[in-house]
Amino acid sequence: MTTDASPTRGYTATKDQLLTRLRRVEGQVRGIGRMVEEDRYCIDVLTQISAIQAALDKVALGLLDGHVRHCVTEATQEGRADEMTSELMASVGRLMRRG
Repeated sequence: MTTDASPTRGYTATKDQLLTRLRRVEGQVRGIGRMVEEDRYCIDVLTQISAIQAALDKVALGLLDGHVRHCVTEATQEGRADEMTSELMASVGRLMRRG
């Protein structure tokens, strides 16, 4: 028997908050587009970009926290700790390689 239920992810408990935050970031990005269309001062645009990057960093940290608390913990109990640790560290490395 198969089920169509969605798998439980590390962010499942905070999914609504996550989506709200991402919608807010999406609005900020649209706002930057309007700023450019209106020929706003460069530093003001850069300031907004910095705010978006900070908001996305907060989303990423929340996802990492949920991943460690749920997925990595589960994998450890199943004897897959090394595999999940490698995957986690690769993900953190990608997040840190900006600019």
